[in-house]
Amino acid sequence: MESKRVVITGLGAITPIGNTVKDFWEGLVNGKNGAGEITRFDSTLFKTHFACEVKGYDPDNFFDKKTARKYDLFAQFDLVAADEAIADSGITPENTYYDDVGVMITSGIGGVNHFYNEVMEYFQTDLVPRFSPFLITKMIVNMPAGVVSIKYGFRGPNYSTVSACASSAHAVIDAFDYIRYGKNKVIIAGGAGAAIGVCGIGGFNAMHALSTRNDDYLTASRPFDLNRDGFVMGEGAGCLVLEEYEHAIARGAKIYAEVVGGGASADAYHITAPHPEGKGGILSMQRALKDANLAPEAIDHINTHGTSTPAGDLAEPIAIKEVFGEHAYNISINSTKSMTGHLLGGAGAVEAIASVLALKNGIIPPTINHFDDDPNIDNRLDFTFNKAKKRDINYALSNSFGFGGQNATLIFKKFQS
Repeated sequence: MESKRVVITGLGAITPIGNTVKDFWEGLVNGKNGAGEITRFDSTLFKTHFACEVKGYDPDNFFDKKTARKYDLFAQFDLVAADEAIADSGITPENTYYDDVGVMITSGIGGVNHFYNEVMEYFQTDLVPRFSPFLITKMIVNMPAGVVSIKYGFRGPNYSTVSACASSAHAVIDAFDYIRYGKNKVIIAGGAGAAIGVCGIGGFNAMHALSTRNDDYLTASRPFDLNRDGFVMGEGAGCLVLEEYEHAIARGAKIYAEVVGGGASADAYHITAPHPEGKGGILSMQRALKDANLAPEAIDHINTHGTSTPAGDLAEPIAIKEVFGEHAYNISINSTKSMTGHLLGGAGAVEAIASVLALKNGIIPPTINHFDDDPNIDNRLDFTFNKAKKRDINYALSNSFGFGGQNATLIFKKFQS
């Protein structure tokens, strides 16, 4: 079967450093810090008192009150990002057959905060089972994809991939596959995270995954730094409109970049820890390169998973060196989580957007908050510490690695007609 070319024609984002794609990109290139004290709940008794929250978000700006009550915050973020991406793409019923438009939007955890609130209310009312009729629909991960299709009338494939922190990267890979093999013309792909709450913070604290740098939270997300002590939880969403190239050209769409490869793998090692030798990451990147029919030397930029955890930030550079050999030292590497925090299931999509915009604009956003080199990390690698740099980029690679050892890698190409 002849493979179709797949391009990106629309982007949407709501993040801790910008509530639109434009503001998000400006935040990235300027090294904006998204961290702040937690406002979503009283974290006094918790080990971590800070996170990267979305700033200035008011659901009334996007939904009427009745509609807003139907959706958990993660779903609201997904819908806001999807609306921006769809509007940006310019698809309409006049230029696109909506039966051929799919939606693959996801989350890693879904409506965990709403579930907690409902259960607490149950126990606080003498176990009287008075649950919201929206309990299930506000909780389940696939609901935003369904709501987007209902709103716009998209009747293509509609589902959610779930692989923890790799969820939305896998969604983009699935969308890529559906279009290049001729099954669909357009797919909206992406994901969200909104787990800053009692269960999210408490659960990740319990497994010692979160930073507890409460006295200096602005520098807490410090990927690849010697004194990193865990990730900073973020929230928000990203969506991309993937489209078959000929369809995009026929309707005169603007094109951001081309999707050329996707790879996936399992660590087969541990439920939370990465393989110390980066074996899953190695396979994921190698498979993406093979899928794109590229030599390792073609890659100019890598947006790493780079979470600021002690183990993860050791394993990923090892994997990069194994895959790219001496060329690894020529690649501009970064971790945008140093600015956004970790958006969990939304991270893959948001970082895909960052990679696409880096390609388009020829700028590598920085890895902020670097102070001390870790002697266990090869610091001959170019991690783009603390300051953005201009660079011509032809191919960019983005890694997303999830709990359970579930890995996804995407490769994007600078668009050429």
